[in-house]
Amino acid sequence: MTSMQAELVLDARNGVGESPVWDGVRGCLWWVDIPGRALWCWNATTGAARSWPTPEQTGCIALAEGSDALPHGQWIAAMESGVARLTPQDDGSVDSAWIARVTHPQAGMRFNDGRCDRQGRLRAGTMVADMSLAAPSGSLYALDGQDALRGLDTGFITPNGLAFSPDGKTLYLSDSHPSVQTVWAFDYDTDTGTPHNRRVFIDFKPLPGRPDGAAVDAEGGYWICGNDAGLVHRFTPDGRLDRSLAVPVKKPAMCAFGGTGQDTLFVTSIRPGGDLADQPLAGGVFALRPGLRGLDEPRCAI
Repeated sequence: MTSMQAELVLDARNGVGESPVWDGVRGCLWWVDIPGRALWCWNATTGAARSWPTPEQTGCIALAEGSDALPHGQWIAAMESGVARLTPQDDGSVDSAWIARVTHPQAGMRFNDGRCDRQGRLRAGTMVADMSLAAPSGSLYALDGQDALRGLDTGFITPNGLAFSPDGKTLYLSDSHPSVQTVWAFDYDTDTGTPHNRRVFIDFKPLPGRPDGAAVDAEGGYWICGNDAGLVHRFTPDGRLDRSLAVPVKKPAMCAFGGTGQDTLFVTSIRPGGDLADQPLAGGVFALRPGLRGLDEPRCAI
C-alpha cells in the first residue's frame, strides 16, 4: 500500500455518494447521493457546496454537451425508471425531462454505475436494489442519442466499475456483488458502440475490498474503489496491481480525476448505518494526489 494522505473535500454524509464528475468549465466537482435523491456540487475555488433534489434515485450522471452556458450545466441522469435530462436552477429546484424509459425484468430495480464513452454515448448498468437477493437481473444499456435504450449485455447482479481506456477501444466493467467480485475487459467497437470479447481482467476475490466505481488515468491505469477495505487500487493495462491508496472510510464508492490539471483523484463514499465511531467521515468526499493525470470526461451527446 502506498502511503498518501487523503484530504477531506466535504463532509457530505451521503448515504451512497456516487458518480463524481469534474466540471472544468465551472471548476466544480459534481456527484449524486443515491438514497438521498440529490445532485451535489462542490466549488473548488470557494469551497462552497450545495445540492438539488432529483425526481428519483440516481445511479450516475454525465454532463450534457452544449450546456456550458447554463449556470449549473445540464445533466444526463440514469435513475430508477429511465434516463432523464436534469437542469439545476438557481432557486434550488431541478427541471427534468425524460429521454428514455426502461422496462426492468423485475420490481425493485434501478440504474447504478455508468458513464459516457469517448464518443459521448451513455453506457449504464441496472441492478436489483436489494443486493441480498443476489438476483442476476441487471443489464448494461446503451443510449446512443435516440429515445430508446439498447441492451448490450445481461446477467449482472451489481454492475459497477464502468470505464474506458484512453483510446476508447477497451471497456471495463465490474460486478461488485460479494458472490462475483470480478472486473471484465471488453473490446469496444468505437463505430457501433458495442462491446465484445468479454474476458476476466481482475479476479478481486483474493484482494482487499469489493470492486466498486472506477476511473482511468492518462497512462491507461485503471483505478477502482475497494469497497469495505478503505482503499483505491490502481491496475496497469495488463491487469497487474500497481498500488493501493487509503481513504479514512471503509466504503469508498467511486473515483474520478479532476482539478485544474486533472491531477486530483476525487473519491466519494458510503455512510452505512450502525456505529460509525471508527469512521466519522463516512459518506464524505476525499481527494488524493497520486502523481498521475486523468482525462477530461466526455460530454454526453444526447
